[in-house]
Amino acid sequence: MFDSIGMWEILVLIIAALFILGPERLPDAMSWVGRSVRKVRDFATSARDQMRKEMGPEFDEFRKPIEDLRSLRSFDPKRAVTQHLFDGDKDPFGMDDLSDEPKGPQRTNGAASERKVSEPLTPGEKPPVDPDAT
Repeated sequence: MFDSIGMWEILVLIIAALFILGPERLPDAMSWVGRSVRKVRDFATSARDQMRKEMGPEFDEFRKPIEDLRSLRSFDPKRAVTQHLFDGDKDPFGMDDLSDEPKGPQRTNGAASERKVSEPLTPGEKPPVDPDAT
């Protein structure tokens, strides 16, 4: 229920209610809010149960697209692109075992084509330039 409201927001609301209502009326207001939330939850539960009873097995078919839409909330574009491009491989470049020599593709250019990616440049040596990337 409180997915989008954090602990700090609730604390700010309680402090604001304390200042607005005062310490005398705050317990009554909190119990009223609790009863109202409970009533709304009971109404929603009874409406869902009634729909499930009336629709029968079609209710699950009706809820499937809604559940699919809810799964989009946790959609991570970076993970989806990585999974699509590399078919779910752990590390597409083969660096997951942290060995000295990479197993996957290496980016090289021109004179530095024999150079390994993990090899550092010598002092005064210019790094390779990729004209397509600039």
